[in-house]
Order: sequence, then structure tokens, then C-alpha cells
Amino acid sequence: MISNPTRTIKLTLPDDKSTPSTIPSTASREALVDIGLNLTHDSFDEDRQQVLQRALHEGIRQMVVTGASIDGSEDAVMLANHHECLFATVGIHPHHAQQTNNEALERFKKLSQDHKVKAIGETGLDFFRDFSPRDTQVRSFEQHIDLATQLGLPMFLHERDAHPTLAEVLKPHRDSVKDIVVHCFTGEKEALHAYLDLGCYIGITGWICDERRGLHLADLVRDIPSDRLMLETDSPYLMPRNIRPKPKSRRNEPHYLTRVCEFTAAVLDIPYNDLACQTTENARRFFSLPAP
Repeated sequence: MISNPTRTIKLTLPDDKSTPSTIPSTASREALVDIGLNLTHDSFDEDRQQVLQRALHEGIRQMVVTGASIDGSEDAVMLANHHECLFATVGIHPHHAQQTNNEALERFKKLSQDHKVKAIGETGLDFFRDFSPRDTQVRSFEQHIDLATQLGLPMFLHERDAHPTLAEVLKPHRDSVKDIVVHCFTGEKEALHAYLDLGCYIGITGWICDERRGLHLADLVRDIPSDRLMLETDSPYLMPRNIRPKPKSRRNEPHYLTRVCEFTAAVLDIPYNDLACQTTENARRFFSLPAP
């Protein structure tokens, strides 16, 4: 694990724009990989190219665009093919689980032949919002597991308030699935260790920077083995709250991944560049990303 186990964690936010940043200069900064961003979201329609330019300037060298529906997956693959720095996942989010049928799965099989498709997902279970019936979510998840097994691709998972069921569904198939990341992890210790016991990778977002609801993550991140930790923005959602001065827009962007790395490195009591190197190595291994 990357951490100092004797260090007392203090989750604080900078109080003004004069608070010094611990992020290295762009010239000496190690590259990062954003393993999950929703770049097909319509909030990026007017300035998507500029968003990517800002990310690249800040050292976010590679980004994985999340597919969360049939159309969204097709758009993610299209975007990835227009930008060398982008890659894609294909799948159906549990909110849209009722879209999962044989036609959709066949479409994903064809899309997965594209060299830019690196994982199956976003799939999983969401028992917090329950936008789809739970039995429908489970069935969709199982179909995605079968698809990932057939294609030999890793899985990009969503889970909220559903960890016992998700782990139970996943466990019998674990040996047949190449690799798994539980993205945007926000759960408790029991859930984290259940996923680690299954050999899953864990994705950490700007949620960890939130002093209102991220306190537990600042503790739990130290339980994650260094070779199982990855970073993501989940933009345009989950703007890190350690940004000062506070941005005028509430839209999160991939270039703010530097803030997630900065905060997490501080929690682990290690240099920014050490965490950047390790999480980038993990992401490139998991998604089979080429050297940029």
C-alpha cells in the first residue's frame, strides 16, 4: 500500500487562493490517466476540444470515456477514434438496465472490435436511486459479465448501496473475468474489502476531497494496495472541493484530476509524482493502454 500508517489524517480545505499547491509544475509533473469521464455529456458540447486541451496541458495524457447506454457507448467510441488521447468503454448503466437485450449486446460485440474499446461498462448495480427494478439490474449485470468473459475485456463497474448483492453476483464469475474496477468508490470499509478480496481495482474521484461526505474515504484509501488504486474525475460530476479559488462553473473537467491526485497523495503522505506514477501504471495495465 502507498501510505504512512502512523500519520493522522486531517481532512481540510484551503481557505483562500493564497494556499500553496503541492502539485508540481507542468514541466516536472508525472502524467495521469483519468479512467472515467463522461465526455459525451451535453455540457461539453460547446467546448469539448478546449476541455481536452486543458487536460493535456495539465498532464492528463490519457482518458477513458465512459459508455453508459447504447447511444452513449457509440458516441464514446466515436470520440475516442477522433482523439489519440481518448479510449472508451461500452455498456449500459444500471439506471438504464432495461435497455439491455440481445440486440444491444450484439452491438457491443461489434463495437468492441474497435481497438479503442478497452472495457465493458459502465455496468453494475444502483440500489440508491433504483431507477431500474433491482431484478432487471441484476440480469443486465450478469449479461455484461458474460459479454466481458466472451470478449476477454475487463469490467468497469458502478455500485451504490448494493455491495453485498454485487459481490455475490460477481463472485462465481470472478475467475473468468479478466479484471474489474469498481469505479467512483464511495462505500464503507466492508464494501471496500469485499471488492479487494475479489481482486478488484478501486477508482477514486473528487468525492475524497469533500469534507462533508468524503471523510471516510480519506481513511479507507490507505487500505487500498498501491497496485489496485486508480484515479478518475467522473466529470462533469463530482467537482473536487479542494480547488481555490472556487471555479465559476460547477462543471467538473478532466484537468481537475490533478486536484484528486494532490489530495489523495497528501492523505497517503507521499509525493504527488509517486502517486501519479503508480496510478498511471495501474491504469495502463488494466486498460491495456499504449504508451502515449
